[in-house]
Amino acid sequence: MNSKSFELGVIEGFYGAPWSWDIRKEYAEFLKRVGYSFYYYAPKSDPFFRRKWREAFPQELYEQLAILIDAYHAAGVEFGVGFSPYEIYLAFDDDAKKHLQARIEVFNRLGVDRLAILFDDMKCAPGLARTQAGILHWVRDRSHAKQLIMCPTYYSLDPILDKIFGERPADYLEVLGSELDTSIGVIWTGEEVCSKQYTEKHLSEINEKLHRKVWLWDNYPVNDGPKMCKFLHVDSFRNRPAILSDLLQAHAVNPMNQALLSQIPMLTLKESYRDRSAYNPETAFLRAATTLVNPKFAAEIQKDLHLFTQKGFEQLSETEKQNLILSYSRYKHPVADEIVSWLEGKTIVTREVFLTQ
Repeated sequence: MNSKSFELGVIEGFYGAPWSWDIRKEYAEFLKRVGYSFYYYAPKSDPFFRRKWREAFPQELYEQLAILIDAYHAAGVEFGVGFSPYEIYLAFDDDAKKHLQARIEVFNRLGVDRLAILFDDMKCAPGLARTQAGILHWVRDRSHAKQLIMCPTYYSLDPILDKIFGERPADYLEVLGSELDTSIGVIWTGEEVCSKQYTEKHLSEINEKLHRKVWLWDNYPVNDGPKMCKFLHVDSFRNRPAILSDLLQAHAVNPMNQALLSQIPMLTLKESYRDRSAYNPETAFLRAATTLVNPKFAAEIQKDLHLFTQKGFEQLSETEKQNLILSYSRYKHPVADEIVSWLEGKTIVTREVFLTQ
């Protein structure tokens, strides 16, 4: 990797069933081992980080997070939280500030290293960019976090955001870039919400508009939508050229609900930055898979990649599903358990869940 400031990390930022607390703790050692620098707790399913952000912070949640933070600090991996003060910009008044202050104090007591204020998946409003920049400056003056970043409402060029949340202001990114202190990072997902590739030209243009290198939120291998949950995105990372390390502040992976299977592509991303033009996705996949399971198991996953990544749950016949369940159940391994659970339809994310979390 070329840039000394460039980092790799993971943000648990998906819809649907979240990871278990045990899996999150195990990830601390995994990230340390493979050279990822940070983890953000930001599951869409936690209402106290989203729609219930004004309510009192539950003591049980506080205690679980405190234990988790200790695990990450022990591993030498920085711990962050992704917090969505839902539609606070519609009325950033004394009441909103009181509740926001209360949450910041919780994060300060916990000792989070990084804080992300997320305005994604919220509707547009007049003066959006300027108001959001003001909120971030207000947070910056009260947070003890070493790093502060934000996710814009329009975090991609994808027109689906305008369709769902209202047409974006024409100068939204330019105003945000000029108003927001350059010490605060800005999240970007690319030309699409789930970008299939990233180009030097595109990221350079966005960096220029925002007056800083963006913080890439890569929506691969995430599979949390009603359509995407029908696939297992276990294949290697592709179309992320190593030159990105010169253009980004950080590259954060949004993983699948299947935490262990997500480690396969995550390992290949690290390899792609290391090997640059010599990176081979096929051989990288097998190397990554065999760090988690035995060679026979890894080869079987590779053989079935097209079923998981292209054909998908709905197009697999019941006979195919049952044969795959039988085959993978033989391995008696947590990775196999994730595959079997998906084949049994236990990880489906409904439209209702997607819209209400």
